[in-house]
Amino acid sequence: MGNSKSGALSKEILEELQLNTKFTEEELSAWYQSFLKECPSGRITRQEFESIYSKFFPDSDPKAYAQHVFRSFDANSDGTLDFKEYVIALHMTTAGKPTQKLEWAFSLYDVDGNGTISKNEVLEIVMAIFKMIKPEDVKLLPDDENTPEKRAEKIWAFFGKKEDDKLTEEEFIEGTLANKEILRLIQFEPQKVKERIKEKKQ
Repeated sequence: MGNSKSGALSKEILEELQLNTKFTEEELSAWYQSFLKECPSGRITRQEFESIYSKFFPDSDPKAYAQHVFRSFDANSDGTLDFKEYVIALHMTTAGKPTQKLEWAFSLYDVDGNGTISKNEVLEIVMAIFKMIKPEDVKLLPDDENTPEKRAEKIWAFFGKKEDDKLTEEEFIEGTLANKEILRLIQFEPQKVKERIKEKKQ
């Protein structure tokens, strides 16, 4: 019956994923096959996730960022991602609606999972992002955001927060939707990632 060992995706999971994402049955089935090739157990550990992630960034150090991304994707906090968590994560970060992407971004920045973001948490994620930016690209950044500390400071100021304030999910989403600058500052420049993926395909 369509269990993971037979190499076919179960009908229930397939239907649920088609309902919750924009992916087609063909896409999902093809991904499932390659997922099983990479992860015969049907689950991805954090280490495996880091190694998949680092293939996209051969000339930088994405490990810290990948750990945070993994944590935000691991919906049931069991230390592994199953195919469903993996696909929903992919959908949220690539094809999701702006608010879905920001809900995910909030969970990425909420490092301790307590439902609010502190300035230190912003700094922790920004530091992980900076490890992925090539030194020559860092030199091109404006003076007020060319270090993790300055960028975290700038983000915090955009939200109008004091040093020890906390940011709720609602404030985070509303503030980011209202200000494109914040969006640019909180994410690792995705167009670079897209260019890299395109290069890999050619």
